[in-house]
Amino acid sequence: MADLSRRLAAEALGTAMLVATVVGSGIMADRLSDDVAVSLLGNTIPTGAILFVLITILGPISGAHFNPVVTMVFALRKELEASAILPYMLAQILGGIAGTLIAHVMFDLPVFQISETVRTGSAQWSAEAVATFGLLLTILGGLRFKTDAIPMLVGLYITAAYWFTASTSFANPAVAIARSLTNTFAGIRPLDLPGFIIAQVVGAVLASMLAAWLFAESRNKIPPIIPEGTERP
Repeated sequence: MADLSRRLAAEALGTAMLVATVVGSGIMADRLSDDVAVSLLGNTIPTGAILFVLITILGPISGAHFNPVVTMVFALRKELEASAILPYMLAQILGGIAGTLIAHVMFDLPVFQISETVRTGSAQWSAEAVATFGLLLTILGGLRFKTDAIPMLVGLYITAAYWFTASTSFANPAVAIARSLTNTFAGIRPLDLPGFIIAQVVGAVLASMLAAWLFAESRNKIPPIIPEGTERP
């Protein structure tokens, strides 16, 4: 791991680029099509793609969390020092907000906005819990079995989760906060944030608990095969 200042810079930059992609591609897709399904597809593909890129280039520096609940889970697993937890989360939130503002500048929109898009109710909350559960299970499973595939695994999972969850898979408190500051295709009302964030935390904790059991190394070792004709000691 790099020194903390470089790690925080990577977390802020990565989250900013992620949110700029989510918000910017949402604006572009909405402008280019009146079909909501086509617009969602135009929002989905860039998000999955940028996750692959960001995790690949910034993962070796900070771990490429870009997400407070990912940081929370790594802290619970004792894989992140306590002194870095709050700085990581703050860097992610501030980076996400910066990403939203940058997207507005790029598309010549008012820089400071508040979303009016309603995203609330049990279906949305359960979708966020499921989306975040799946994201953390994907990350932890990748760490256990195929570390070098994590960028692709996460990018593909989020691409899929955009479409199989009712909420279109925010799965990230920093991204949710940032998206509350854009009254565009990707927005969410600030009033709806608490329900989303609580659901995300619940999903992340459940995934961490399951992964600790499901991905545990087996204690039952298979005895070596003794070649025929070899005497046992």
